Amino acid sequence: MKLYYFPGACSLADHIVLQWTGIAHEALRMSRESIKSDEYLAMNPNGNVPLLAHDDFMLTENAAILGYIAEQRPEAALLGDGSSRGRAEVMRWLAYLNSDVHGAFKPIFSPARFLPDESLAEALGDQARLQIATHLQRLDRQLEGKDWLVGTRSVADPYLFVMLRWAVGKNIPLDPYKNLSRFLERMYADAGVFAAIANEEDAPE
Repeated sequence: MKLYYFPGACSLADHIVLQWTGIAHEALRMSRESIKSDEYLAMNPNGNVPLLAHDDFMLTENAAILGYIAEQRPEAALLGDGSSRGRAEVMRWLAYLNSDVHGAFKPIFSPARFLPDESLAEALGDQARLQIATHLQRLDRQLEGKDWLVGTRSVADPYLFVMLRWAVGKNIPLDPYKNLSRFLERMYADAGVFAAIANEEDAPE
């Protein structure tokens, strides 16, 4: 497998799951320029990351990639307890993180996509932070009494980890959310998470 990524982007979730499953892979660090190259666009017309290449199979969209990696190593049990309801519960939270929570950050990262007037970017960012806070409250409640989002470790947890890193990076304090703060601390102490972050930061472009 080859994972095409940006350091710290949502592709970090895929990188962590690759570490957790122990699947041999190559992580290829991309740049804003390289994802627009003809060679990359031939593999991923979206011109973004992540992209997972497995032999001749090219897979985009983070939720799909996370599920695909997990299915290669079912013994890692990253898609629930083996029941249809257990899998659905994992997919419920993965979908929520991928659509609602990830989407809430977009006005902060790329305000020009939403505004004709750049002078409104700060106000847009403030509104986005309020929306993100609402999501964090829900996620914090979900983690009450749990170490993992669905009770057992799953592909949703690395995605949540990425969202929390973004929140910290964009000055959204996690202090009010004791369960999220505890989760973030535990994830940073995880060997697979540590390896994924180190690999991303050390890799040349």
